[in-house]
Amino acid sequence: MQDFLLEHYATLKALHIIAVISFMAGMLYLPRLFIYHVEAPKGSQMSETFKVMERRLLKIIINPAFVAALLFGGLMFWANPSLFSNGWMHAKLFSILLLGGVHGAFSKWRKQFERDENIRPAKFYRIWNEVPTVLMIAIVILAVVKPF
Repeated sequence: MQDFLLEHYATLKALHIIAVISFMAGMLYLPRLFIYHVEAPKGSQMSETFKVMERRLLKIIINPAFVAALLFGGLMFWANPSLFSNGWMHAKLFSILLLGGVHGAFSKWRKQFERDENIRPAKFYRIWNEVPTVLMIAIVILAVVKPF
């Protein structure tokens, strides 16, 4: 199996990158929807529309892309376990773990909006809108520059 994965490593990497791009697109857009949703009156047509948009974004794009990114990344590790010996990879995996935590928080907040239980102001979501960007920058620099 490892030989097969090594033979198709470039394909695994391409699929991993595609999944990461899809995941990040959703992670950058979802908190922006939250910002707009805060300003929509509860029970209004606009609020209900945001609920549908947020649910579909999470269930149809973000969640599957996250699973695919982890799957293809894991297969790349299986093909090349020596990646674990690099310090930059440990930092990258830690950053991915943090990004997974942000994903979990976004999922929780979406459910609160779904139940009309959001109590946070738009400024809260404006700040959180930047967190995936900061983590993405760190992950890309670690993967490309490999500083340690």
